Amino acid sequence: MPSDVTSAPAGKLPERADTTDPDLPRIVPRRHIGRWATAAAALLVFAMVLNSVVHNRAFRWDVVGRHFTTAAVLDGLLLTLWLTGAVMVLGFLLGTVLAVMRLSGNPVLRTLSWGYVWIFRSTPLLVQLLFWFNIGALYPALGLGVPFGPEFVTVETVNLLGPTLTAVIGLTLHESAYAAEVVRGGILSVDPGQTEAAQALGLSGRRTLRRVVIPQAMRSIVPTAGNMLIGTLKGTSIVSVLAVHDLLYSVQLIYNQTYQVIPLLMVATLWYVAVTSVLSAGQYYVERYYARGDSRTLPPTPLQRLRGRLSAARTRLSAATAPDARPATGGDR
Repeated sequence: MPSDVTSAPAGKLPERADTTDPDLPRIVPRRHIGRWATAAAALLVFAMVLNSVVHNRAFRWDVVGRHFTTAAVLDGLLLTLWLTGAVMVLGFLLGTVLAVMRLSGNPVLRTLSWGYVWIFRSTPLLVQLLFWFNIGALYPALGLGVPFGPEFVTVETVNLLGPTLTAVIGLTLHESAYAAEVVRGGILSVDPGQTEAAQALGLSGRRTLRRVVIPQAMRSIVPTAGNMLIGTLKGTSIVSVLAVHDLLYSVQLIYNQTYQVIPLLMVATLWYVAVTSVLSAGQYYVERYYARGDSRTLPPTPLQRLRGRLSAARTRLSAATAPDARPATGGDR
């Protein structure tokens, strides 16, 4: 049967029509006037807010710069970073154990894990910290010995639990309850067929969890764990109620002497923003690392995205300034 369409050879796609035909009009995307107007209004508001912050003398930027790198502030920053790292490591170690207990076939372990998560997620963090800080009222001494029998070593609780150790214990127990749910959700996100395939190969349950399940579960765990890390960094400021010399408590000591409250709070704010930004960048690259085996393509890095935009802008500029450029047709007028 005759046809006006020329059939292409098997295995080859028909060639596209030549889009550079001078007789065809050039197609341009639709102009979004409302989108550009909204962006201009947002930039105007941002410029007004930035101008008010920069030129407001009440911020005392000279005082902020003078105290930004003082020894007291840097010592408080180091303690905040140490608390964040210690709490996240210990919290996820304990949380992983709780998650495995929650998924085990043992009803006793499953119930104990559920009860732990229920208690520590139901109690405010400040209440927990104050409770552990005053634990000496309930247990004046702690001993080590035979269960329900004689004690070999006895230590007074007041001498054992200082403010910093109390903060580590309280924050770790609180974070481990949330970490347990994060790890459990990540494990449940792995296809059960992966576990079945590992069992068919003769891998033990522990090795299957370590080599097969956990690496794939990290794709779901890392984003939430990154948010928890940032939340823990900011949440360490609550230990100032226990007189722990973190970043916030250090600036509080300074402005209690100088009465320059706003500038010192800005010092703490800028340090929190700086550290959070670094952690967010690290989270981005960790997510890319664990997304390598996924079927989806890896998202471009900020540098790759910037290079792509610059290349597209150069292409459009070259097309617009070409000698044979014709006026565009189509779109809104």
